Order: sequence, then C-alpha cells, then structure tokens
Amino acid sequence: FQYISECEREAASRSGLKQGVTPSDLFVSRKARATATDTSRSETKKMSRQPAMVPDILDIAQQLKVVMMFIKNRDIVNEETLYECSDTLIECVKSDRKALLYALSFLRGQPEWVRHAVQTAGIFADMLVARDPHSALIRDSVLGALVHNMGKPLLIGKQMSSLKINMNPRQRTLLKSHPVALLQKMDSLGWQTGKACRDIIENSNEHLDGNGYPAAKSEAQLSDRVKLISVIKAVNKLTHERNGAAPRPPLEAYRWIHSKPETYDTTIMVEYIQHYGPYPIGGLAKFSGGFLAWIMDVDAKGLPNKVQLIKNLAFRDTSIDTVLSSTDFHQIGELQGIVNPSDFDVEPSF
Repeated sequence: FQYISECEREAASRSGLKQGVTPSDLFVSRKARATATDTSRSETKKMSRQPAMVPDILDIAQQLKVVMMFIKNRDIVNEETLYECSDTLIECVKSDRKALLYALSFLRGQPEWVRHAVQTAGIFADMLVARDPHSALIRDSVLGALVHNMGKPLLIGKQMSSLKINMNPRQRTLLKSHPVALLQKMDSLGWQTGKACRDIIENSNEHLDGNGYPAAKSEAQLSDRVKLISVIKAVNKLTHERNGAAPRPPLEAYRWIHSKPETYDTTIMVEYIQHYGPYPIGGLAKFSGGFLAWIMDVDAKGLPNKVQLIKNLAFRDTSIDTVLSSTDFHQIGELQGIVNPSDFDVEPSF
C-alpha cells in the first residue's frame, strides 16, 4: 500500500494535476536527496528576500504554462485557474499597485509569451482599475489579456519548431495567425468566454489604420479597451528584447508610438505616460557613480525615490542587494537613464 501510494504521489507531482504535491522520496537517491535539501534551503532563503507580490506573479506565470500544457497535450482547459489568475492581478492592483508593478519585473527569464502576457495583463488591470474600479468588464478583459498569447505555443510544429528561432518571413506570417489558432482551439474545446474577453483575444493586434492582424479591422470596429491594450502591448514589445532586437528606453518607445497616430491612439499614449512616467517601476536605472539599480518606487513627478541597488560596475563580478531611498542617492550619483539588463549581464532576480 505504501509503495502504491508513493507511486501515485510521484505521478501527481510530475503531471502537475494537483498543486502542492511534492515528489516522493521513494524515487530520489540519497545523493540527490542531499543535493535537493541544500537547493531547497537556498530557494527558501531566496523566497524570503522576495518583495511582496512576487510569489503571486511567479505563480500566475507557472499556472499559465501548466494550463497551456493541458490545452495542447490533453485538450483540457482549466477555466477556474485562469479566472483565479485574473482575480489575483486585480486584487494586487487594488491592494498595492506599485508593489505589483515592481513584481512584474521579476518575470525576466520566463518564456517570452508568458512574460509578455502577464506583464501586459498586469498593466492593463492597473489602468482599467484607475479608469473605473467598479466596472463589470475588468475581470473578463484582464483574462483576455492573459490568454491572448496562448495561440503562439499552439502553432509550434513542423513549420515552426520553436518561438525562440530567428523566424523567416513565412514563419512570421504564420505567427500572426495565433489569435485565430487560439479561438479555433477554444471552439473545439467548447470553451466559452465573456464578450469582453473574446474582444481582447480577437483584436489586441488590430490597428487604427486597418494594418493590424488577423482581420485588418478599422478604428470604428475597435473598442476603447482594445485601443488601450494595443498601446500597452506596443510599449511592452519595444521596451523588451524581442526577436534579436535590443529594447528601447521608455522615452524612446513613447516617442515612437506617439509619432504613429494613424496606428495607435495618442490620447491613450499620453494617459499611459501620465501613469508610469519616463522611469517606470521595474526598470533598470544607471547612475553616474557606476551603479545599477532596479526602480522600486517613483514620486509624483515620475522620478525614482526608491531603488534596489544590485551592481557596482567597477566590480562587475560582484553583486549588491541594498535598498536605497532618494535621501541616499548622493552616494550613487545622478540618474542617467534606463538601460538594458543584458548589456551588463544582469541575471533574473529569482
């Protein structure tokens, strides 16, 4: 009975069918068990240092990957889990929006489609709540932003072996069909969503001038929520490394989007800038003293007033973990701007 129970426990752990189930000791060698114990202690220590809401955000990312695995391999969709992820983001916004914005930056190192989905959904939730915290459409809209990218891993196959490859024109064209792929999968599974959710899934990549995809819809056919998520997605794409292209600093990304009123709603772009400023929370700031620091908070003018110091460029092989407030900024010099973490070999913080 014990052996059978341990086998069932191991199977549940490996499949991910049940949360919180640890692997069975029956399948772990003594040497591996000792190594696992040391790793567990190290991970526990790391987790204890993580800022508030980071575990929630990382859990959302993990849940998206698990849900995607079951959709693709077993034709099973767990709607309840997805709605819980949407609810968690909304609750985080209402509880402490700045803590959420900082936690979203800890998605570095996640698969690109997961990172983009969770970050854009978090920003989307933040702006929707700021507009109308009592709107009945927020929950379904945020869910749509979370699952919108799920069509991309569904396209992996003979024509496109991975989402990480340098794609040729044919593969790029194929990737643009990801909303259609997801909607077809949803229909085949009988997965019915609210109108607000489906609106985001269908139209997030549509543009005002009709040059978007997959249906090339015009501005008159797009809801205000779609126009909002379109701007959010554009900012996120431009400020993160993507398909071999280096990320742009926030100000440069803002200018690029604002210069295209035929494609993006410039009124919404101004609203975005007012919300997050030129130095958004979660960005990696460089100071004139040769220090790098993650921005944890900004003041009313959008300037950093709290940072997590992580590196002194005079000693590139060493790391720092110190939180400074604006009263101590004289020790690290003047703020020079937002930089690309990859340029300085800055690893994910988790």
